[in-house]
Amino acid sequence: MIKVLIADDQAMVRQGFGALLGAQPDLLVVGDAANGADAVSAARRLDPDVVLMDIRMPVLDGIAATRQLLAGRSRDEPPRVLILTTFDLDDYVYEALRAGASGFLLKDAPAADLINAVRVVAAGEGLLSPSVTRRLIAEFATRPGQQRPRPVSLTSLTVRETEVLRLIARGRSNGEIAADLIVAEQTVKTHVGRILGKLGLRDRAQAVVVAYESGLVAAGE
Repeated sequence: MIKVLIADDQAMVRQGFGALLGAQPDLLVVGDAANGADAVSAARRLDPDVVLMDIRMPVLDGIAATRQLLAGRSRDEPPRVLILTTFDLDDYVYEALRAGASGFLLKDAPAADLINAVRVVAAGEGLLSPSVTRRLIAEFATRPGQQRPRPVSLTSLTVRETEVLRLIARGRSNGEIAADLIVAEQTVKTHVGRILGKLGLRDRAQAVVVAYESGLVAAGE
């Protein structure tokens, strides 16, 4: 059973999402919050697997709440944060991922996409919609070109792991990476697990940010 906490300042949104997710046999809505501060408090108390986090909320916005929740985690495996918003804007996308969010989904996405997103994020996969991936890449494309030293931990990756990380950063799925490299999908999953372990990352979303920030991948490559 996947435990979900819903954080949104609009009661109708909380109720609507709660009814939708609560109707699924494998999802359990354990609580909700109307602002970021309450979301952090509720998450630490209720121990959810996934937090649906709106970006624009009073008291503490969703990005600050995500950063606070993941930085002040009280358990080995903190909840996954899935950002939900009506604002598909560059700064929100980038800052949400940097704060530690595992996924980013627009509120007007179909109900089936929301349900799937919760399951995907709970399983440890990062979730970025195609439009969000394009905007994330565009964010780096608009920055002045500069040589950035790669984190020391990046040097611990093998040649093949580095190749897989580049493909992850380009938004390729495990199946697509397997086809590109002509290997089994299970082999790709093994590489991804090792990459995340070596770099101390929680999921693919953070891997994308690291790949671009480190200069391993440049926008427009």
